[in-house]
Amino acid sequence: MPTLLDQIQQPADLKALPEDLLNHVCLELRQEIIRVCSEGNGHLASSLGAVELIVALHYVLNSPIDKVLFDVGHQAYAHKILTGRRDRFATIRKEGGLSGFTKVSESPHDAITVGHASTSLANALGMALGRDALGQSYRIASVIGDGSLTGGMALAALNQIGFQQPNMLIVLNDNEMSISENVGALNRYMRTLQVQRWFQDAEDVGKRAVSSFSRPLAQLLTRAKTSARGFLDPASVNNPFRAMNIRYVGPVDGHDVRELVYLISKLIDLEGPTLLHVVTKKGKGLAYAEANPVQWHSPPKFDPDTGKVSPKASNSWSHAFGEALIELALQDPRIYAITPAMREGSGLVRYSQVHPHRYIDVGIAEDVAVTTGAGLALAGMRPVVGIYSTFLQRATDQVIHDVAIENLPVIFAVDRAGLVGADGATHHGVFDLSLLRSVPNLSIAAPKDAFELRGMLKGALARGGPVAIRYPRGNTAPASGWPEITWGSWEFLRPAGEITILAFSKTLEYAEKAIADLPGIGLINARFIKPLDLEALAAAARRSRVLIVVEDHQRAGGLGGAVAEALADLAIGGCRLVRLGLPDRFIDHGEVSSLHAQAGIDAQAIRTVLAECGFPVPVDI
Repeated sequence: MPTLLDQIQQPADLKALPEDLLNHVCLELRQEIIRVCSEGNGHLASSLGAVELIVALHYVLNSPIDKVLFDVGHQAYAHKILTGRRDRFATIRKEGGLSGFTKVSESPHDAITVGHASTSLANALGMALGRDALGQSYRIASVIGDGSLTGGMALAALNQIGFQQPNMLIVLNDNEMSISENVGALNRYMRTLQVQRWFQDAEDVGKRAVSSFSRPLAQLLTRAKTSARGFLDPASVNNPFRAMNIRYVGPVDGHDVRELVYLISKLIDLEGPTLLHVVTKKGKGLAYAEANPVQWHSPPKFDPDTGKVSPKASNSWSHAFGEALIELALQDPRIYAITPAMREGSGLVRYSQVHPHRYIDVGIAEDVAVTTGAGLALAGMRPVVGIYSTFLQRATDQVIHDVAIENLPVIFAVDRAGLVGADGATHHGVFDLSLLRSVPNLSIAAPKDAFELRGMLKGALARGGPVAIRYPRGNTAPASGWPEITWGSWEFLRPAGEITILAFSKTLEYAEKAIADLPGIGLINARFIKPLDLEALAAAARRSRVLIVVEDHQRAGGLGGAVAEALADLAIGGCRLVRLGLPDRFIDHGEVSSLHAQAGIDAQAIRTVLAECGFPVPVDI
């Protein structure tokens, strides 16, 4: 049976529908998002919460001439469906399919490529300034969640927008969530605002005023806000957006699509920047997702009727880290855990319950996480920052300036190191070695399993100074105990041979598989990238005619580069070095195993290189 979505190939088709059908369009969009996300991994709760908002924006604006920007982009599934990608929507986050975020190279309707939070407002500002400089007149609307406002970049952009005064609409999608619950003073202000009786009265008065006045909207809104809120809320002069010289409208119901159409159509053409504050429910339209938006942020396969989720392994690297830190914190009262809004992803949920007074969530502010750790270290504590590799990129200066210069004992638990799969280029953790390896005082370790992770974490806390312990996304066997690991030492899993392989973490598994049936091939667990085990390296280089370094990281600046530099300094001749790592390009989303094969770092690739190096081996495993 034909649906309304069958009639919509582009936003112009949506605009051709009568306004009284928009609620049904929203219903069909939710059904489509739920159907596709139930069949595979996708960002469910955030996209369900933004449906009415996206429909209203596309009903008013003329994309792609007008620009609609989405912060992070994981809430934009309805946008993708309405902009000509419905026939490919089932491919989202799959290899060769649609990105899980907005992506300029994917569609002209995607105004920015994004995946990290808090970037949309600065993008929108630059776009508006460029538009005005060229004498153009397209309209700009930027959608940003309240969680992204915990990021300093968003607040700094708001400050500059208030100064520059470009014509633009900022839509604050306020759902009280990032992935975890939001934190911070601004979030507390919004929550306090919404529960007051005057707020409810003000919203009703404001709606009546908007519907009954016929004066120019700029005057109308000023009057409506003054009458509906100013008298009822004497503190409204302290509104943080107003303080930044940004016109503020709201809060309004983010699920009233016709009200949103009306407001957006009036606000979008006002002079200067306007912020429309809409209140939405993450997971809207799916009862169990509304009840637990954290669990349903990006679920595995599930039954849409019952909410029953397909079982998945729970012994993740993140879980192993969190459990180890709980035990260590029981022994050492100086240990603090810090997260930039990634409690669930970094395995710190149980830690936050067991040690609530030594757990800090700074919101989406990675730089603040690192420098808060520096302050704790200066006060005699032992902070551990749980952070994804891709997000540590956002705090590189703080690692150098605030931690490393004074050799402070801050531990970085660098999660999701290497290719991460479905999230793609914005989230692959493949630059941390390049960024950190040149920083004085800082050590870098990469455990092969949860047992080594535990030993490295305990050793790092004991030795002092900054340490980054990197580990991949995925599962690892559970472990207990605390192995003693000599800091900076490599482990010979096989004696050095005519050919010796150096690998760590995920690529070590590939190397073991590649040579399982091949005697005479050496294998080293190169578990410390800095400092290198120069003694082990020299011994292997003198024994082998070929050293093969395999790593799930960019070839530029990774372990292979460090080994090449060390071999040059050691002046060891007669040994060929082969470096297998990620190529000098951004790698798209897909299954990790497939991406590793394409990049030439999996077991089959290692086998092929062995044959090319003259080792008598069948190429195929």
